Amino acid sequence: MEPLPTPCPADRIPDATGLDAFEAACKAAKDQGVVFIAVEQQGSSLWTVKADALTAPQHTITPTVYKAVRAAVIRLIRTWEIRPDSLAGPVDFALHDVDNEPRARELAAALHAALYGDLEPLSRAVPPTT
Repeated sequence: MEPLPTPCPADRIPDATGLDAFEAACKAAKDQGVVFIAVEQQGSSLWTVKADALTAPQHTITPTVYKAVRAAVIRLIRTWEIRPDSLAGPVDFALHDVDNEPRARELAAALHAALYGDLEPLSRAVPPTT
């Protein structure tokens, strides 16, 4: 698998649908020492965004980043864009039941950028409520 940039743009987010694809994407992230990020099709039309910082043991998620990601996940849950049982960290993230692949990729890229300290894509993808 080709090394992923950090953060990873939406069009380069791995599709980890299926056990073999998931294991390959996870192994690649671990081998590269980067935060795992992927999208995975669930059923016929829904998608899940997955991220895991355990594949990058030297990487630290700051409290500011964690709070911003958690707040974004809560906003997505409150607007029914993802399932309420989605995971909001602190090192493992899963956004369940995203409506379509482009939105899943957008959220995955924004989440990956946030986990690397760039919160701007997350703010654009999941605007704060006023």
